[in-house]
Amino acid sequence: QVQLAESGGGLVQAGGSLRLSCLASGRTVSSFSMAWFRQAPGKEREFVAAINWYGSSTAHADSVKGRFTISRDNAKNTVYLQMNNLKPEDTAVYYCAADSYGTIRYEPNEYGSWGQGTQVTVSS
Repeated sequence: QVQLAESGGGLVQAGGSLRLSCLASGRTVSSFSMAWFRQAPGKEREFVAAINWYGSSTAHADSVKGRFTISRDNAKNTVYLQMNNLKPEDTAVYYCAADSYGTIRYEPNEYGSWGQGTQVTVSS
């Protein structure tokens, strides 16, 4: 069983930056694919970014390409989401997810482990 804990959310002005972290515990996730999803009030959970088990392949949603970057440090059992040039429409709860399959996946129901989420609020 993998436990995931997100951190790094907060309130930031438009154009600012935040770095989210997701620390895994319970077992090593070096063979897992990891992802970030987000959910705004009244909306469905949506894919933001994912990274394969080795970190050699990443994927980002079109809405965040060029602004957000996912990365991982398997030695620290941690995945990151660097968010630059934030916009008010990025406001949401951001969730970390893990999947033992190891390759990049895009749908929430393909991930078996989830964190509790961290709130990101971008003011205009």
